[in-house]
Amino acid sequence: MMTRAWLILADGLLFIVLLLSFSLFYLDITPTQQFSKSDVNVSEETLSNSDYNTSISLEELIVMGNATKEELILPKIVEDPMITRSLEDSLNILAVKAGVPVFIRIFKEEALLEVWIKKEAGYEHLKSYRICAYSGALGPKEKTGDMQSPEGFYKVTTALLNPNSKFHLSFNLGYPNSYDRAHKRTGSFLMVHGNCVSAGCYAMTDEKIEEIYTLIEEALNKGQNHVPVHAYPFKMTEENMALYEGNEWYDFWTNLKEGYDYFEDQRHPPKVKVNEKRYEILEN
Repeated sequence: MMTRAWLILADGLLFIVLLLSFSLFYLDITPTQQFSKSDVNVSEETLSNSDYNTSISLEELIVMGNATKEELILPKIVEDPMITRSLEDSLNILAVKAGVPVFIRIFKEEALLEVWIKKEAGYEHLKSYRICAYSGALGPKEKTGDMQSPEGFYKVTTALLNPNSKFHLSFNLGYPNSYDRAHKRTGSFLMVHGNCVSAGCYAMTDEKIEEIYTLIEEALNKGQNHVPVHAYPFKMTEENMALYEGNEWYDFWTNLKEGYDYFEDQRHPPKVKVNEKRYEILEN
């Protein structure tokens, strides 16, 4: 009798265990392991990178899901090597030296300045720099005091370099150009400079402007007539253009896109003229 009683009790316990197992499975109730920051080998710096709009605290990450320390997979942010790679390494990879002709592209929305350098087959992407600050919104500069950073096709000559700028170093974009003047736009001293502050200019950190300035100065000193600087609202892909189809500046941006597309296809900056208040893109 005693043996049978134990068997009945064992069956009952087994039934309860199975019932609890099925309940946990279907209700997705899993035990949560509590642990502190010191248990996770990651810093909050790793979890926050404004360049990629990624911001989450470690506490939020831990609370978000029921997972063990081993199961916790943190997002790995991979920075563009064209930004992180040193200028020296970038020059070595392309087997070029400062003094070779360069070409600059600026993208507002991406807060990016690209440096391209001339090779036999065309210009190649040398390096990119994060723009530290610019003012205003997407769209061109129209008048003095509107705090807008310019958009359009500009040329930097030796006369527009300022090694004694109060913003560390600077080069003037040459705004207003002939297109701006045709549209009666006003403003002056629109530059790319250091010191990371902007009132209509594109501002870099002092360290970065030193590299960009040197590349431009050396190229001009070695015979480049002018350095083209093309300032765009964003990377002018078909997808990005479609996003702004209803914008008041869409027709202007469509005109800018002609210059963007030419370089993307030819890998040479186009020759740019102004005809009937529009940019005319010609083969260079």
